[in-house]
This record gives sequence, structure tokens and C-alpha cells, in this order.
Amino acid sequence: MMKRQVAVISGKGEVKMISEKLADLKDHEVLIKVHASLISPGTEIAGVAGLRKTPDLKVPDRVFGYANAGEIIKVKGDVKGLKKGMRVAAMGGTGAHHANYANVPVNMVVPIPDCVSYEQAVYACLGATSLQAIRRTVPELGEYGIVLGLGIVGNLAAQLAQLSGARVVGWEGFDSRIKIAKKCGIRNFVNFKTQNSVEETKKFAAPYGADFAIFAFGGEATAAFESVKSCMKVSSDTHAMGRIVLVGGCKINVGGGAYSGNLDIRAASRTGAGYKDMEYEYGKDYPAAFVQFTTQRNLREIIQLIAEKRLIVDPMTTHRMPLKDVAKAADMLIDHPDKAMGIVLEMSN
Repeated sequence: MMKRQVAVISGKGEVKMISEKLADLKDHEVLIKVHASLISPGTEIAGVAGLRKTPDLKVPDRVFGYANAGEIIKVKGDVKGLKKGMRVAAMGGTGAHHANYANVPVNMVVPIPDCVSYEQAVYACLGATSLQAIRRTVPELGEYGIVLGLGIVGNLAAQLAQLSGARVVGWEGFDSRIKIAKKCGIRNFVNFKTQNSVEETKKFAAPYGADFAIFAFGGEATAAFESVKSCMKVSSDTHAMGRIVLVGGCKINVGGGAYSGNLDIRAASRTGAGYKDMEYEYGKDYPAAFVQFTTQRNLREIIQLIAEKRLIVDPMTTHRMPLKDVAKAADMLIDHPDKAMGIVLEMSN
């Protein structure tokens, strides 16, 4: 009987490491000896914080994590060329947990080249989330854009928008995240706590106005939406125009008709087509001619951009901790978001 160490969240929001029996490998899965995993400071930590606010709810314990990297030590069924000994990045709540061993379905796994470290590869999942947001945004060469929130997803979205040829300004309230973004090659910033973000952004995008905005944070965002709306390009009939893309877990109140002009308001969900479709995750592909950018392809693109050093992820890793300290890592992300962003959990096998 093979056992593994894995992080779990209790119904009261307590995070801990436990030892449990490793499930038998299913068809079309690979067994990964995990070297590193990445805690999402957005979705994952919001879930933990939410449980802590509602401790009386009867919620069962669940495994924690959906982004890791390691080496394949066993395969079963058709795994599409994946082999024992391959270095890979993996994602998804189906199997890519914060654990020293993980069974992951084939389409949630991509090989990584030797020039990409395990620590870099764990950013593939959140990178794919950012890439899906960029595909929904459709930035064009020479356009002006705003990215609200420079956590991991916002940072990567801003980098990808720049790679698309757009000129981007990031809105962020933590100086530490602005410093990280600078190290990642993001060029323009507004600290909305100390600067007039609307005034500075209008100067940045003058004389045209912003063509798009990406909301990469959680919580109430109506006030931010009103600020962004006043920065967007305006047609001669006084209507605001452009694309507003919500990739973070934020909520906005939107008025119809002339109130919101001709803005296109879009959501960007997850990592691309296929994630949470169990048939896809376990190997059934969509027709490539009709579904061009699946989750797996987005993962591959992120890994390739990291390998080419066109997407910079190293400065986002603020802490490295052993898996046994996962509770400390979660507390740090909840209590000190100004000091912690990318926490990589290192495995002891």
C-alpha cells in the first residue's frame, strides 16, 4: 500500500497536511512524484478565508491544491506519449494537489523542457487562467489596456497583453506587488492608494482612451468599474466603448442602456476549454478545427513562453516552504497579502 502526504482543508477553514493511502491509478492517468506546487493566492485562499468566516457550516474536509510539477513514475492506459521519467507540469482539482504524489488525468499534464525548473513550471495553471483572460480580451497591437490587481493572475495577464503588442497600465495597492511586476517587465503602474488612478490612466492612454480592462481581483468591484469606465475610449455620441473582462472573482453592478454605453463586459472562466469536463480531462479531445485553444494547449503555450524567457515568473515566488508548513503558508497569504504572493510548497519524498 503506497501512502502520500497531502494538504487538506477542514470545514472550518483549517489547513493541514495528512498522510493517506494513495488511490490506485485509473486508466488515462499518470502518477507524478511531485517536486513543487503553487498555492493560488486568489481562488484557493479565498475559499479558505470564506470557510473561516462561516465555521458553523457543515462542510466536509477536502484536498487542497490544483497546480504542481514533478516527474512521472507510472502511467496507465493511453496517456498520449507521456512516459515514465518525463518532467511535467500538472493542474486541476481532479489530481494536481499539494501532495508529494499525485494521480493526474492525461489532458491535465504537459511536459516541461530541461530549461524550465519545477518551481517555474508550477505557474502553468495560473498562467493558463491569465491566457484564457487574454483570449477573451483580444488585445491588439497598439491598444491601451488596464489590468486591475497585480497578483499572480493579473501580473501574468499584463505580461501577456504586452506580448500581444498592447500598452498596459497596472492598478495595484501594494508596493510589494508593484516591485515584483517591475521585475517581470511590466512597464506602467498606478498605486491606487496614493495616486489618482483615473487621472494617471487618462494621461497614459491619451488622446485615445483605454481599449480594454482586465479585473484580476476578488470582492466588490463596482467602484473600480465606475473608475475604469471613465478611462475608456468614448465615441462621438458620448458612449464609452471597449472590453471589460472579469477574470478575478469580483462582482460589479452594471446598468443597461446608455448607462454603460457600448462596453462589452465579459467573464473569463478558468484555463480554457476542457477543464472540469471529465471526458476531456481523461483524454477525449475536442475537434481541433473548432476548439483551437484547449486547457492543455494553453498550458503548453505558457510553458513555452517561460522556456523562451518571454514570460517571467521567478520574481513572483516570494516564499518557499515545505509541505508540512502549508498551514503557515495559508495564514501568511490571508494575513499578509502585502508580503506574500507566490508561495511554492516543496516536497520531501
